Amino acid sequence: MTTVLPPARDWDDAFANMAHVTNSHELPGFWSARAAEYRARMQAEGHRLELDIAYGGHPREAYDIAWPQGEARGLAVFVHGGYWMRLDKSFWTDFAEGARARGWAVCLPSYTLAPEARISQITAQIGRAIEHVAAHVAGPIRLSGHSAGGHLVSRMVCADSPLSEGVRARIEHTLSISGLHDLRPLLHTKMNETLRLDLAEARSESAVLAQPGVAAPLTCWVGGGERPEFIRQARLLADVWGGLDVPATAHVEGDHNHFTVLEGLKDPSSAITAAFAGEA
Repeated sequence: MTTVLPPARDWDDAFANMAHVTNSHELPGFWSARAAEYRARMQAEGHRLELDIAYGGHPREAYDIAWPQGEARGLAVFVHGGYWMRLDKSFWTDFAEGARARGWAVCLPSYTLAPEARISQITAQIGRAIEHVAAHVAGPIRLSGHSAGGHLVSRMVCADSPLSEGVRARIEHTLSISGLHDLRPLLHTKMNETLRLDLAEARSESAVLAQPGVAAPLTCWVGGGERPEFIRQARLLADVWGGLDVPATAHVEGDHNHFTVLEGLKDPSSAITAAFAGEA
């Protein structure tokens, strides 16, 4: 029998991003309004924006695509966070702008939230979303996700990825932003009442415990002002996969917190956009 040691720290606080950001309760409303303004502006300016494309039968199995001017360089996917149990694609549309302006078709998928879905089921859903959109957008693929989304895109490039061999072969870079790569500490959190992780699933869903399945570069990006656990997890995956012949790096950006670290994705000239959708 496997023994799980009793927690020696406050793991709820370790993952409590919003509790450590001033006025964070205002952020979801701010994100939603800003993303809606971006969609309205895109459509008013005649840019191509496809919304609510179904990739499965569940109401949340849908994605949006923000298309560039002219022919797309390839497919860039951004998977949202929210600890697998909050938010959806509609909060984040404006974060497609940096990659879109650089010529990429940017896909933003939603997925079923916990507790309706387990994390392993959400991983499978994101695989189906990427398979679906990859059949409609040609060229190389770049993956990015934030927080829980960082976990989900890192799972796409594990050896047991739900992606087909053909789609995996098109992936040229994965960017995990403030990603969760070792899920075992979540067993000690109150949020696990919703996530319903057990040790077996926490292990099987942890990229740090998996064999890499894609040789393309991996970047773990995190803000210097984030909770220390997120900085640890970024460095951990880069260190482990770097020892497994993946070109893996960890990048700590300034003093950004868990939310401001995303802001550069709206700027086509930013360092984080270059990591997401720059030259291969």
